Amino acid sequence: MGKLFGTDGIRGVVGKTLTAELAYQVGRAVTTVLTEQLGHKPVITIGKDTRISSDMLESALMAGICAMGGDVMPLGTIPTPAVAFLTVQEQADAGVVISASHNPYEHNGIKIFNGQGYKLSDEMESAVEELILSHAELPAKSHREIGARYHGMRQMKKDYIHHLYSTLDCDLSGLRVLVDCANGAASATAPQLFGMLPLQADFIHAEPDGVNINTNCGSTHLASLAEGVVAGGYDLGIAFDGDADRCLLVDEMGGVIDGDKIMAVCAADLRRHGKLSGNTVVATVMSNLGLHEFCRKSGIVLVCTDVGDRHVLEKMVECDYVIGGEQSGHMIFRQYATTGDGELTALQFLQVLQKAGVPASQLVSCCPQYPQELVNVAVVPDAKQRIMACEALWEQVKSREEQLAGEGRILIRPSGTEALIRVMVEAKTTETASCVACDLADYIKKLV
Repeated sequence: MGKLFGTDGIRGVVGKTLTAELAYQVGRAVTTVLTEQLGHKPVITIGKDTRISSDMLESALMAGICAMGGDVMPLGTIPTPAVAFLTVQEQADAGVVISASHNPYEHNGIKIFNGQGYKLSDEMESAVEELILSHAELPAKSHREIGARYHGMRQMKKDYIHHLYSTLDCDLSGLRVLVDCANGAASATAPQLFGMLPLQADFIHAEPDGVNINTNCGSTHLASLAEGVVAGGYDLGIAFDGDADRCLLVDEMGGVIDGDKIMAVCAADLRRHGKLSGNTVVATVMSNLGLHEFCRKSGIVLVCTDVGDRHVLEKMVECDYVIGGEQSGHMIFRQYATTGDGELTALQFLQVLQKAGVPASQLVSCCPQYPQELVNVAVVPDAKQRIMACEALWEQVKSREEQLAGEGRILIRPSGTEALIRVMVEAKTTETASCVACDLADYIKKLV
């Protein structure tokens, strides 16, 4: 992880750590590196979420790209996975997403895909970062060498929507769903997508105003969706995050269906149809012990990577696996996408639900869930490495693991996008998990 790029691009509070000036420099640096690698002027797509700062950052990025001779294809407000898909479809050389995913509106980010729709390699990020931080002189182009802005690109979201629709092989008639767009990018695509389906879909939190993205809504705040599903008698609730690359669900009784349960249900369906490559699911170390238990009993191999959909995807590509994801709702269906896609995830789950002919709560009961407590400890950014290297902390962890007596687990890791140390504990009871997690969090606070 570099000084600018974290595990999911560049993130920061706009006007403080993420400025228009930085976005301009990113545009210049990315274009310079691409030009050197490709030997010709690059074409770069740009998509954004609904934050008030996204237009400003988009303009700065476009100015930087064009100043160095790159051409820009602005896609407008659109989900992150749509940028990856359209970058490949249009044979562009890279794609840029302006979003801070599930974070509050004052945050934003810059994430870059390569021409194949995958997140930028570490080597490429390092080259871009070095150009920016070294303040290297990058002479701007002039005359006919200046880059151009393509027009009419926003209509391309229809291509993405039709691509999602084409992944279905099941009639969804009769289902009733409530969809939470998080006042984010899904607001620009989900109504049209679900409007094409032979089911009843109603929408909440689909009126973005620039500052209400993720505010008490979406995949990180499921309460209003759960209430709406139960009150309205819906079969399923669907919640996206700000850039719609993740999806969590709510069953007919208001119960949360997280990424682990989605993976279990969809992997089992793929296996039934002989489509589960390598008989394997790829998850992360954060996945619940319940998913481990489900896979073991189902005869499915579970491979766990470090946290981050980048690591999940790398393992999937390396071994040609078709399904993977995170408990948080980042799901990758590699047959159809090169990155996590919330709307695609919702469609894949819906068709399994329809084929099963049982309520969602019954469908996901195959995957148990052990009580899990996650506590985030705020730290100054440069303290994360020091805390993680503290031997006394790991002595405390070892002591608590002995307390769990093999019937639980502890995971402590630094956040890749925020100034946080995350403490996750699983145990047989909620009380035990909470107690151990809080004790360890309090110890970390003393180290800060």
